[in-house]
Amino acid sequence: MLDYQKYIDILDDWIVNRDTTVIAVFIITTLLLSAGFGMTATDSGTSQFTESVPAQEAFDEVNDNFERQPFGEGTGSTTLIQQDQNVLSKPAILDMLRAQNRLTQRASQNVVGTTSVAQAVAQTLAPNANTLPEQIDAVEAASQTEINSAIQTTLDRQPAVVGLLSNDLNRGEPSASATLTTVTHEVSGVSSSAGTEGSSPLTAIQQEAEFIVSSVDGDISVFGSGLISAELSSVVSDSLGLVVPAAVVLILFFLIISYRDPFDLLIGLVSLAMAIIWTFGFMGWAGIPFTQLLITVPPLLLAIGIDFGIHAVNRYREERIEDITPTPAMRTATDQLLPAFFIVTGTTVLGFAANGTSQLGPVRDLGLVASVGIIFTFLIFGIFLPSFKHFIDRQRVRYGLPEFSIAPIGSEDSAVGKSLTVGVTIARRAPYIFFALVLVATAAMGAYGTGIDTRFTNEQFLPPEESPGYVEVLPEAVAPSEYTVTKQINLLEDTFESGESDTVTIYIEGSLQDGTALEEIHRANQDPPGSFVTAGRSADATSILTVINRYERASPEFRRLVAQNDQNGNGVPDQNLLTIYNALYDSPYDDRAESYMTDDYTRTRIVYSVESDASQQEVTDDTRAVADEFRMGGTATGSVVVLKAVSDVIAESAYVSLGLAILASAAFLLFAYWLLERRPGLGVANLVPILLTIAALAATMRYLDIPFNVLTGTTLSIGIGVGIDYSAHLVHRFSEEYRGDTGVIEALNISVQGTGGALAGSMVTTTSGTGVLVLAVVPILGQFGLLIALSVLYSFIASILVLPASIVIWDHSRTTLDALLSSRSLLSPN
Repeated sequence: MLDYQKYIDILDDWIVNRDTTVIAVFIITTLLLSAGFGMTATDSGTSQFTESVPAQEAFDEVNDNFERQPFGEGTGSTTLIQQDQNVLSKPAILDMLRAQNRLTQRASQNVVGTTSVAQAVAQTLAPNANTLPEQIDAVEAASQTEINSAIQTTLDRQPAVVGLLSNDLNRGEPSASATLTTVTHEVSGVSSSAGTEGSSPLTAIQQEAEFIVSSVDGDISVFGSGLISAELSSVVSDSLGLVVPAAVVLILFFLIISYRDPFDLLIGLVSLAMAIIWTFGFMGWAGIPFTQLLITVPPLLLAIGIDFGIHAVNRYREERIEDITPTPAMRTATDQLLPAFFIVTGTTVLGFAANGTSQLGPVRDLGLVASVGIIFTFLIFGIFLPSFKHFIDRQRVRYGLPEFSIAPIGSEDSAVGKSLTVGVTIARRAPYIFFALVLVATAAMGAYGTGIDTRFTNEQFLPPEESPGYVEVLPEAVAPSEYTVTKQINLLEDTFESGESDTVTIYIEGSLQDGTALEEIHRANQDPPGSFVTAGRSADATSILTVINRYERASPEFRRLVAQNDQNGNGVPDQNLLTIYNALYDSPYDDRAESYMTDDYTRTRIVYSVESDASQQEVTDDTRAVADEFRMGGTATGSVVVLKAVSDVIAESAYVSLGLAILASAAFLLFAYWLLERRPGLGVANLVPILLTIAALAATMRYLDIPFNVLTGTTLSIGIGVGIDYSAHLVHRFSEEYRGDTGVIEALNISVQGTGGALAGSMVTTTSGTGVLVLAVVPILGQFGLLIALSVLYSFIASILVLPASIVIWDHSRTTLDALLSSRSLLSPN
């Protein structure tokens, strides 16, 4: 057996004989790490989750090659959404033109162009009205009858204008309830992504645009990526503003009940604050940005820290209640607690570190930060808190300060202590039957939990359209901001044609001069899969073929050129393609051609419309199937495909990290108990309640329809890290008590009533502290908080009820094996 006691003795010596030195070292370290706070950046976008995803890389290439801004590089757009009883009435058209004009006149808006129905109608009324003031004058001078005639003419001549009007457009007596206007600004650093950028140069421009547009009569709102970025950042700060105070109040309340002593409460709170400061200071020094996922770290550190703190104080009180003085009482407490804390820390770190295998950078950061934070928590609560507690109690003795309570939670005669022995009673009477029922229940819940759905959308990170009811009763000082983006997204999807279907893209790389290149594109559009929007028997698609067909209709000469090179008469040229392309690029359609094919004729794209009610899975599978048909090599991409790819990575990460966490924790527990106690079987007994907890948590997720996403996908592996805390404390305490003449049931009773009381206090405090995440504005954070709180509750129940039976069966098995080996030894001729 490893003589680890000499190392603990060294720590004991520092804790009880050099407590002031230990306190000073930790305070200095806190000051140094706190400097990292000012270095911590914030990344609140969702594009961080799509980085390094192959579909996103292809999507970026598509955007780089084909999505050229109409006003050149370095431009971004803002959408104005106008709603009215009739946006095609004269007053409404004037309101929109005035809003555009005021934006254009403001130099800070850097407006380089605007596009709207109002402008198109004004130019139909007065073709020479090229500026917004002139267009306003033209509309003001016209009657509603003249405006209605101009609207009908505009809709006939410019079909694209229809897409800027709501679905309830009435062409006969022109009317519509909503319209869109695009304002283009000159900015730098604008990029396209399936995710939403965490910071955007458009944010300041669009926030100012909101103020400018509000000065115009009429219901006109501003929408754009910059405002989405701003709301994402606001959601993070607002969520913290709601969650942190609520967590502090609840944790403080339950800590007061658990400690029942103001000095011990102060020690616990200082240690918790120190763990948070160390962890976030480390993030700043390490250059790790603060993301939505890392909002979960403080509750997790509080969960472990509260547990460690209550255990340390409770175990110390168990010694002090026997009239033992502070120094020997603290030595005994740390002798038992430091190995237990080491086991808990090791398994918890492995649970978090398992997320390091994820392909998603923010999930890896979460695993790293949480792991480092748990190590900090071990140091603070394993060394600093006992030193601080010992120092305070020495001063109490020296100056005669009162001790408010030294009674541990869950003493033998208390109601809590008696209620915690239910599992021991079951273990004494029917351990095997109960254990068999537990195994069946674990298998059943685990099988049911394998049906958890996986989803990833940008909207998961945005606040709901309607704020939760509790927000209405909050004081104005703490009430979250008023959010509009989700409401606007839903409006765009429900009100305009562009919101009825999404698109996917197939990105093709290869020689497009080959005679079969365009024929391949043509064949891919025939008999499309079920999720694609169809026009007859063909897919609703736009590609280089679309541009060729449009130029054919405009140019008889080009039409003859295509016909001459169409060998099978299907309208698709299949020879001399270089000649076709050169003619196309020398035509007025060259800009459109460049939107679908590069000028070196080696890359092209096909954009397909897909059904709005089709699932991400269906759309992605169908798009990949079509892409695989291309001999040149096609890659399925587009926002739907990218988000589905991220969903797949999330699911893979969840199961891989869960498997690694279980295997690593099992190996660590076996090794730790062999090393420390020569009882490796206790590691298996330790793991049984955790497997039950994970199965119950997975079943709960499916039952409540909580999907795997970038946040909840980490809960199963984190559940191991947090949950194993409870069983590890009980098992280690049992191993300390189960020595000499103490029987297994008696040792279990002592362990459950002593350590179980601390577990109960920790469970109530932790579930409250992490459960307050349900108050977060973003539902995804509420789901995570609920699941972590449930994992703690399930872990506590499983440890108290299941662990005693697991230990009794381990003891029976060990005794039987020892007897068998002994009998074989006696029968041996040697």
